[in-house]
Amino acid sequence: MKLTFILLTLLSLNSFAQSINRQAVLKRHNIKVNQFDSLSSISLGNGNFAFTADATGMQSFPDAYANGVPLGTQSTWGWHSFPNTENLRIEETQKVYDLEGRKISYTVQLKEPERAKKAVEYFRVNPHRLQLGNIGMEITKKDATLVAVNDIKNIRQELDLWTGILTSSFTVEGVPVKVISFCHQQRDALGFSIESPLLQTGQIKIRLRIPFPNGQWKDVGNNMVKGNMQTSYFTPRSWSAVFSAAIDSANYSIYTSWEGKAQIQQKTDHYYLIVPGTGKQFNFTVLFIPHQIIPVPFKFQDDLKISSSQWKKFWTSGGAVDFSGTKDPRAFEIERRTVLSQYLTKIQCSSAYPPQETGLTYNSWYGKPHLEMHWWHAVHYAQWGRVELMEKSLDWYFSVAAKAYAIAKRQGFDGLRWQKMTDHNGDEAPSSVGAFLIWQQPHFIYMAELLYRAKPGKEVLNKYKDLLFATADFMASFPSYDAATGKYKLGKGLIPAQECFEAVQTFNPTYELAYWSWGLQMAQEWRKRLGLPREPKWDTIIQQLSPYPQKNGLYLAAENTPDCYQPGSRYLTDHPAVLGAYSSLPAVHGLDTIVMRQTLDTVWKVWQWKDTWGWDFPLTAMTAARLHLPEKAVDALLMPIKTNTYLVNGHNYQDERLTIYLPGNGGVLNAVAFMCTGGDADHTTNPGFPKQWKVKWEGLKKLF
Repeated sequence: MKLTFILLTLLSLNSFAQSINRQAVLKRHNIKVNQFDSLSSISLGNGNFAFTADATGMQSFPDAYANGVPLGTQSTWGWHSFPNTENLRIEETQKVYDLEGRKISYTVQLKEPERAKKAVEYFRVNPHRLQLGNIGMEITKKDATLVAVNDIKNIRQELDLWTGILTSSFTVEGVPVKVISFCHQQRDALGFSIESPLLQTGQIKIRLRIPFPNGQWKDVGNNMVKGNMQTSYFTPRSWSAVFSAAIDSANYSIYTSWEGKAQIQQKTDHYYLIVPGTGKQFNFTVLFIPHQIIPVPFKFQDDLKISSSQWKKFWTSGGAVDFSGTKDPRAFEIERRTVLSQYLTKIQCSSAYPPQETGLTYNSWYGKPHLEMHWWHAVHYAQWGRVELMEKSLDWYFSVAAKAYAIAKRQGFDGLRWQKMTDHNGDEAPSSVGAFLIWQQPHFIYMAELLYRAKPGKEVLNKYKDLLFATADFMASFPSYDAATGKYKLGKGLIPAQECFEAVQTFNPTYELAYWSWGLQMAQEWRKRLGLPREPKWDTIIQQLSPYPQKNGLYLAAENTPDCYQPGSRYLTDHPAVLGAYSSLPAVHGLDTIVMRQTLDTVWKVWQWKDTWGWDFPLTAMTAARLHLPEKAVDALLMPIKTNTYLVNGHNYQDERLTIYLPGNGGVLNAVAFMCTGGDADHTTNPGFPKQWKVKWEGLKKLF
């Protein structure tokens, strides 16, 4: 009888893990475009570098896409700062706050005196990520005038996800043009093949323009005004050219090579043309490099094969999900979002650095990453069996730890305090919200533990222990003791993940209490694995941390907001972070699942969902899945709200200002994987999907 039960259990567990035809899943969701639409541009990339193309397969009409999903060309290494001519100092942006009997210095957005205001502006703007160059076609009509958007007809464009090859076909005055585009998967390089009779008549030229950084919150790469910038070119061989750009102290080169004959023309400053010979086909490659060298030559067809094989390797590794067995039409859309989110996060977020929220397409927040979003950018890699992609950016914390230590020391805390709005060097940007956020702090522990689960052993423990323990040291020193309750409380002097709170008034937000408790307990577990004694101070906080604030059987957003669910409350907007206490996290710190279910029901009814962000819907779906409410999980994932829109290219649209938002894509992958696997406490498969759904998956890993 016992053997029969075991066999039946194994059969049940394997029923969802049938072999998946991964290429067929991808083919269902190849991106197809048949018109000019500023929100339908298609990005090609490799994680370190990305190039976004319009309907011509290149960047021929950047201004037409500037207000949609722009035609950006960005890299992890391309950064620039305007000269600091007034010798402004970051210390001029810091203000001391008296909080819970402690004087704490925060780097904030001071508005006076005037010099402090200038310092705030300078250090928010600088450094910023560069738009490296615009590569498009200039096509002339029979009357010698330049082709405009309306002259491009019969558009048929498709991105083959399996190979990473973009094929674009269209006509100009009835003459066909075909363009094949791809991004090299090992170098910051692009390959293009143009086939058209218009090449024979000299009506197609390749345009290279190098923009100047606009220094604004958003940089879409079409700023062609003159600045402190020099560009030049030389032709080391008859089939290649090197373009060099010097923007203040930033220098980089663009190496081009082609097959056959071509000439270089300079049209105006920073504006160049590659004029092909008179063949019917023109193949050329473009390499972006942060220095001036003559690289090893490479050819279009050879690199096309290499890059295609790299994409196949990616898609056949890690996890996969197949919804084709489900009749509910909503399943197709979830599958589409899942497939395209894997593609977009691979090309935009898989480098050795935490990405900005708009990846390598265009600048938001001046191109700077936000570490509280690193969870949403990276954790899904561990869930999808590609933990090595998460590990790459996790190792970045070693390079910025000294600056995190300095922040904690300046503020009078132990250990290190991880930055919020930062850059690749780990410098803080002034922010009156970001400086007070704390929920990025346990992320390092969370990701390190996921890495250990994927690769258990002393190697991972020994590599990350010092940073992990220092992370916990800050967490143990941050809470303040409340003699009236005999408990340690978080705050005052913080802003929760739900950012509509006043820092000097807020204390004991529910989600942060849960994350603090979980993080410190996990840090103690790491000490145990290493044969070390428990850290007494951490145990003190674990045992005496304030309980979750409640009222009327509901968990509150924070203890200082007892009426947060009342009509008209200002706390019904932004992220419903209270649900995070039982979303990415299991039940810790005495969490009552009945109370959480009632909280979810109330949030669902009263929240101003139109004022939320893309990752809020996956967050809610994961809470519903934890509570074994599969219908609600699906409804949350597909809630018909503008900020939960997923464009034809797979991007999560927020609004006119933020037209792409990669934390939403990462969140889709978090939620779908979790809805398939459940957490450690779940012993059934697909707990986040209705029982009648037939969802096959393989290679996925559980969260806690």
